[in-house]
Amino acid sequence: MKVYKNLDKKDWKEILRRPVMDNASLEKAVSKILKSVKEKGDKAVKKYSKEFDGVSLRKLQVSDKEIIDAEKLLSEELKQAIQQAAANIRLFHEKQINPVEIIETMPGVQCWRKSIGIEKVGLYIPGGTAPLFSTILMLGIPAMIAQCNEIILCTPPSPQGEGRGEVGEVHPAILYTANLIGISKIFKAGGVQAIAAMAYGTETIPQVYKIFGPGNQYVTCAKQLIQKDGIAIDMPAGPSEVAVYADETAVPSFVAADLLSQAEHGADSQVVLVGSSETVVGRVLEELTVQLNLLPRKEFAEKALENSKAIVIKEEAEAIELLNEYAAEHLILSCANADAVAEKIINAGSIFLGNYSPESVGDYASGTNHTLPTNGYAKAYSGVSVDSFVKKITYQKLSEEGLKNISGTVVAMADAEGLEAHAKAVLIRRNVKSKM
Repeated sequence: MKVYKNLDKKDWKEILRRPVMDNASLEKAVSKILKSVKEKGDKAVKKYSKEFDGVSLRKLQVSDKEIIDAEKLLSEELKQAIQQAAANIRLFHEKQINPVEIIETMPGVQCWRKSIGIEKVGLYIPGGTAPLFSTILMLGIPAMIAQCNEIILCTPPSPQGEGRGEVGEVHPAILYTANLIGISKIFKAGGVQAIAAMAYGTETIPQVYKIFGPGNQYVTCAKQLIQKDGIAIDMPAGPSEVAVYADETAVPSFVAADLLSQAEHGADSQVVLVGSSETVVGRVLEELTVQLNLLPRKEFAEKALENSKAIVIKEEAEAIELLNEYAAEHLILSCANADAVAEKIINAGSIFLGNYSPESVGDYASGTNHTLPTNGYAKAYSGVSVDSFVKKITYQKLSEEGLKNISGTVVAMADAEGLEAHAKAVLIRRNVKSKM
């Protein structure tokens, strides 16, 4: 983890750059898979599952028996934890539903807006090095609350047992969690081929209108490319990242643990530490070394730390400016006046205030959503919410009096724009009424 101090602002952009792959070669590889799945359907999905996941599949859809059997493979402790997390997430997201309010903008003119669930949505749940069953809660629960008619889930099959079931099976925690919240259409497909299958549809996997879920740079690229074909996505959510702002009140072991909790996601993850002094940064890095050596996923964390930064900024205002420039997916404020600093943060996916608000709590169970904008997209995107799963349709209803009251305004504006038919659509109604 490289340490920077006495930075000039003109160097910020380069220092804060995320690790990226060669975009040209990435898009070429991803486009090839998208085209193949679009043309060959299930056959292509199975081909790439064998090539990338090392699994030969007969059927892509998870059977009812597999879903039922999965529950037996989990401990009661884990099942209760998943249930508690689900309850918290459901409570937080249910409060995002607002009642329809009819606004009378002038006498006889009523306007309102109503949320309608997107009819068909697809959820992508990474399996890979870590089966993210918690993401099912984060995506599936708001989809259910939004009343989406069809919810399908794609996740990579396991290439080997290792306590996850037989080769070609889905991790039991993923199946249990999906079943718990009412998702039964689950398919064994991962990576780009899964995104392609949901975007274009295959013989087995239904086509959807919007795709949700995090993934590596290949998955992120696939999501961005399918937008050209009219398929909506939640956001360009790529490799996970965290930024921590720490001052002298921060607990070094807490901060180190938070940095590693993101670094262990994968080699392409990134963590950023902004410290108020060299002493603060030094203490955190010492603790980081100690904790890193104890991690089972040390190899992944080490590679992520190679792309990570520790930055010393003594002035709080300048640190806040840098953090807003970085626009972290997760931002932890381990400082004395965390609440006041948080009020000045305008670019972040999710903010964690104080020494006792670890990012991992938001990842799993506090209630907020962990599907968040990465790669600086927090400057313009929000994290997933119930709003992500609905379309908001506007309505207007005019009485005869209302049309009379507003007609002069509409006719004047239409005439000024040279749109005679617009004006006539109002005048013909008013004139017909006057002849009756």
